[in-house]
Amino acid sequence: MTIKQISLFLENKPGHLATICRTLADAKINIVTLSLADTQQFGIVRLIVDDCDKACAALKAAGMVVNVRDVLAVGVRDEPGGMTNLLAIIEKAGVNIEYMYAFAAHVGKEAILVFRFDDAEKADAALKAAGVPVLAPADVLNLH
Repeated sequence: MTIKQISLFLENKPGHLATICRTLADAKINIVTLSLADTQQFGIVRLIVDDCDKACAALKAAGMVVNVRDVLAVGVRDEPGGMTNLLAIIEKAGVNIEYMYAFAAHVGKEAILVFRFDDAEKADAALKAAGVPVLAPADVLNLH
């Protein structure tokens, strides 16, 4: 089951990430997980929040360009080879990983990874068929 993730471009200048976080805080939106990838000129902030619609409205009202993408949160054994096994399932299904990042929480002995796939439904089906836990949005939002 997919989860809504917010993506924003920001100039790589002091205070820009703080502005995003302040906007969400002022709107009483909790950031569940965040990833920041940057270059010298700009960055891409990816967020999973506790209220995607409200967050999008607040960010847009603050003049930001917001994109919403579907991602999967996947449990993977937090041990050597755990990720290798997961990636083998994805490779066998013929699904491409566009990007991924780790989630700063565990469910039992499993680490949580967030993936953006080129075919989320196909990835979801392959992972579930292999017995890999794909988390529902409510499960992810309750981890914080």
